[in-house]
Formats: sequence, C-alpha cells, structure tokens
Amino acid sequence: MNVIGFQDADRLVSTRAMQEDNENENSLRPKSLSEYIGQEKLKDNLEIYLQAAKMRGEALDHTLLYGPPGLGKTTLAGVIANEMGVNIRVTSGPAIEKPGDLAALLTNLEDGDVLFIDEIHRMSRQVEEVLYPALEDFALDIIIGKGPSAQSIRINLPQFTLIGATTRAGQISSPLRDRFGVQLKLEMYSHEELAKIIMRSAGILGIDCTHDGAIALAKCSRGTPRVANRLLRRVRDFAQIKGNGVIDYDIAMASLQRMEIDSLGLDNLDRTLMRAIINMYSGGPVGLETLAAAIGEEAITLEDVCEPYLMQLGFLSRTPRGRIVTNLAYQHLNIKNPNAPDSGIVQQSLEDL
Repeated sequence: MNVIGFQDADRLVSTRAMQEDNENENSLRPKSLSEYIGQEKLKDNLEIYLQAAKMRGEALDHTLLYGPPGLGKTTLAGVIANEMGVNIRVTSGPAIEKPGDLAALLTNLEDGDVLFIDEIHRMSRQVEEVLYPALEDFALDIIIGKGPSAQSIRINLPQFTLIGATTRAGQISSPLRDRFGVQLKLEMYSHEELAKIIMRSAGILGIDCTHDGAIALAKCSRGTPRVANRLLRRVRDFAQIKGNGVIDYDIAMASLQRMEIDSLGLDNLDRTLMRAIINMYSGGPVGLETLAAAIGEEAITLEDVCEPYLMQLGFLSRTPRGRIVTNLAYQHLNIKNPNAPDSGIVQQSLEDL
C-alpha cells in the first residue's frame, strides 16, 4: 500500500487525540478513582494525597501528570476534581498566548478549583513567568503602564490546584517543574487492564463484548486506552453489520484484518517503515531523514509516532549510525533474515510480547 502523505491523524492506532475522540471520550471517561482502571500504584498514592488534602480542608498540591499520549491524563484530572468536589477549568499550553489570558483564567477560579493545562510544556516563557507567583503565593503581579510611570499591582488569588499534563516532561523548565508538589508518571497498560477498559466501554456503548474479543482488541491497542476505545467503536460497526451484534474473538480478528491492523497493533505505516529498511537498506542502519524521504513521510511522524512502539516491541533499534530492524521484525513480517544464524531455536511467540 502506498503511504505517501499518510498522516498520523488518519491512523486508527494513533495515540494522538482525534476530533472523534474528543466527541466520544467524555461519555466513556470514569468519574471517580474507583472507576479508573489501571495505574494502581499511582492511584494508591493519589488517594492518600486526596484524602489528606480534604482532611485539612486545603486544595490539593499542584500536580504534574506525564507520560505517553492517550494514557488518561485528562481523564485523571477530571477524576481529581470530582474526588475533591470542585470545578475544573480546562485549557492547553498553546492556547494561553499572553499573560493576560492566564490572568483571566486564574481570576475566575474559586477556592479549591482545578485549572488543568494540557501540553503544559508548550506554554510560552513569558506566560510561565507570570505563573510562578500564582503557584507559590496565590497572587498575580501585574505591571501597569510603561517607563518611569509603570506600577506593579498584586492581585490575590483563591487557593487552587494546577494540574499540568505533558508527554514531554523533559521539555518543562526546572523552575516550573519544581513548583509541582505531586508528580505522577502514567505507565502503559497491560492487556488485561485494557480488556477491562474495553468491557466497561462496551457496556456504556450498549454493545455485548466477550472477554476473548476484548483481549483481541487489547493486544492491538498499543498499551493505550484511547486506541482501545477507538478500535472498539470501529469493531462495533462490523459486529452490528457483519455479525450478530456481539464482539467476540472471531468478529474482532475479522474486523482488524479488514482495517489492516495486525495482531500486535501494527498498521501499514509501521510495516512499510520496517520493510523499507529491510528491502532498501538491507536491514539498516539508515538515517531518519533518508528513511522518511524513501517512504514519503515526515521525519517527525516516524520519530514520534512509529518508532517508540516499534522499539517497545523490540522490532527497531536506534544507533549512532541510524535505524536498524531486529530479527524479531523479520520474523513478524515473515521475511528471512540473511544476517541471522540458523540456530534451530524456536523463538518466543510474538503474541506473548
């Protein structure tokens, strides 16, 4: 399949949020920690922080949520607000263009409210400087006028909780990161956890789903609830039109095959990337820009979207000289690796990875 011009936003297995996700995720999002599936260690600690804050009658400490996209950072922010019994205001780093935009948000908060800033690493440095006193002293320092007549005015703010979410914690400046009293990392989900999420979402959507069907979808979901729910909605269509309205193992696998998603959640772009390295560059190494030009894709898409998951599976390796596919990739694509010795040892099933 020709993937020239293939955009990440068009991929069912993309972990990035799509417009459809924004329209459908609200109904599927859990409202409390007891409904939130997975992230057990994080939840155990967070429950203690929440109970302690409520016992003292204080706002929760400013909280930073970080991890790959699609793991539930926005959902968790909503859960925190619900558990604290307060309102939540949602915005994103790129949307706060001027200090005045931030001031408008902060002055409209009430005691204990949550301000959630997604992609907080993309907030401008000018806005970030205004945020520091707000986080430490719950006050805004605003300069009115210019030159010798300029005056500084301090506006007191209600005690609030800032929840920042980011996929790139390393890009947050140290002064900002140090002002978060609670820093929580979200991990990838196991197949069983994703199956539970799929079963719960299927119940909300009013579709019957067997455990085997949920596991089949979970294995293709890249460890990400967002992908799992997206696949569930698409397989629901096949189950209702091509099946008997029940998502079982057979209808799940048939649907995934028609959507050209394999048993590990790889789509055509992933497979095209690996085949290009194997067929054009003898398995590598090959530079990222060269590889991107060869398959007609943006280098940033390959680096941020395809490569992390392929590396997690052990199919791809980054070296100083370029990208190299591993023997596991040859096996998955059913291509003989001329560089691998024929040891006669049976390899571990890729289904178990």
